[in-house]
Amino acid sequence: MNGWFTTADWIVLFGYLILTTVMGHYMAGKQATIKDFFAGGKSLPWWAVCGSIIATEISGVTFIGVPGGVLAAGGDFTYMLWGIGSIMGRVIVGMVFVKVFYEDEIYSPYDYMGRRIKPQLKTLATGFFTVGSILGQSVRILVAALPLRVVTGLPFELCILIIGLFAIGWTLMGGMRTVIWTDVMQFVLFTFGGIFTLVWISNAIEGGWGTIWSTATDAGKTKTWDMAWGIGPDLQFTFWVAVIAVPFQNLTAFGVDQLNAQRMFCCKNAGDARKAIIWSSVGQALTYLMLLVGAALFTFYYLNPPEGTAAAELAIQKGGEAATLANGGQPADGDMVFPIWIVTELPPGLAGLILAGVFAAAISSLDSILAALSQTTISLIHNPENNRNLDQQMLVKQSRKWVVIWGVSLTLFTILMNVVKDNLGVPILPLAFGMTSYTMGPLLGMFLCALLGKGSFKGIVWGACASFVLTMFVRMDVWVLVKKVTGGVDWLTTLPTYGFNGAGEVTALVGYFWMWPIGTLLTFGGGLLGAKMKG
Repeated sequence: MNGWFTTADWIVLFGYLILTTVMGHYMAGKQATIKDFFAGGKSLPWWAVCGSIIATEISGVTFIGVPGGVLAAGGDFTYMLWGIGSIMGRVIVGMVFVKVFYEDEIYSPYDYMGRRIKPQLKTLATGFFTVGSILGQSVRILVAALPLRVVTGLPFELCILIIGLFAIGWTLMGGMRTVIWTDVMQFVLFTFGGIFTLVWISNAIEGGWGTIWSTATDAGKTKTWDMAWGIGPDLQFTFWVAVIAVPFQNLTAFGVDQLNAQRMFCCKNAGDARKAIIWSSVGQALTYLMLLVGAALFTFYYLNPPEGTAAAELAIQKGGEAATLANGGQPADGDMVFPIWIVTELPPGLAGLILAGVFAAAISSLDSILAALSQTTISLIHNPENNRNLDQQMLVKQSRKWVVIWGVSLTLFTILMNVVKDNLGVPILPLAFGMTSYTMGPLLGMFLCALLGKGSFKGIVWGACASFVLTMFVRMDVWVLVKKVTGGVDWLTTLPTYGFNGAGEVTALVGYFWMWPIGTLLTFGGGLLGAKMKG
């Protein structure tokens, strides 16, 4: 496919990344204290913080994965239902969480937990955040880099290296100020890329948007509402999951996870932070835009089946036999459809600009997590929120050092994940994404204990451990590795959470998403019960 990626595309792609770097340097400002480095001096406009939150949420996985999900077998718009729970979570964070964040001079929710319950809780929460972030963000970079490798022809390691170098550079230049302003540019490019794709495909198809919508609707691709009730993993995108489970995930993602919470600390006051997080709900429109892109791509290839190299790369199959989208086939890898459409259908230069958005999305995810990991590391080592006499220039230098350390570590870890995936056959992607099931519930439970000012640290630990073990017996992550070593895990089917699928393989019968509220309640309940027993 790299033969389609021209010199003009390379010029535009690197031109955009260089332009973003220059803009990031221009907006960096002075970095005299860690308040400047990690909180932008608490002087950033709320609308910029809002755009940064959206850009971080719309990672490369969303930019290429959401359209790919529509194209996959059984794919539709039901993913949009999760937007209901997402908005609910953001409103609660804005109305409740933000207020307590601005009562004291803190830099993370974990500082708040340590003050309210016990210093050891700050360490525990930081550990949960760190493990989940390393796995979760590395896999997001990996997912974005794989199609980039195919369409640009660059070696996978070089794609990761480019993403890593720009992410480290942007974060070093101006800390959170640079991260937020470059995120705003990514938000603009994401939006342009989605709208441009819709307009281009509409003009390329006879009947325009009307044909796109009717064709996708007839194929069941535009189905949005699913009121089915159940706990199975196949009922992931339903109304009930959206209003019961998803709010817990978003309360953690936007109010407790430092990746997003750090942005709220960059606002001038609690009122601005509240507006930033609540108005970031507008990002759901961008998700819907990418679902529409998926419907447009489906219609485009349904009416214009790919040929030659594009057809080979998309590996369109049905029932093991070669087929075309025109007679019901599905791409073996939906995530490859959008990148391949970009390089085969758009003129030179425009393809480079849209793919720059994929690179930028991956860089945006990485520079955000570098700032968050650096901050939490500095907080654990130096405890600056409780020691106001520390040399600020020393802290800034230490912060930059940890940005580099974490940047190199995450870059190498992403490459290692790809090696494991290719050579050992272990499904790394589900394992890494699944970490949210293990960490998000306990983190929210810890924060709720801190919010009430009640909770035994030992009780919280026991609750978090119970949540971890229960999650382990709901998902297949650990057991896939065990099966690789022992050859079989059929004994799991004696448990109510496992059974055999149609192929005779052990599969989970409970959706991982239910562990978000269950993990929260176990950790929160453990903390309160421990405090009551102690009292």
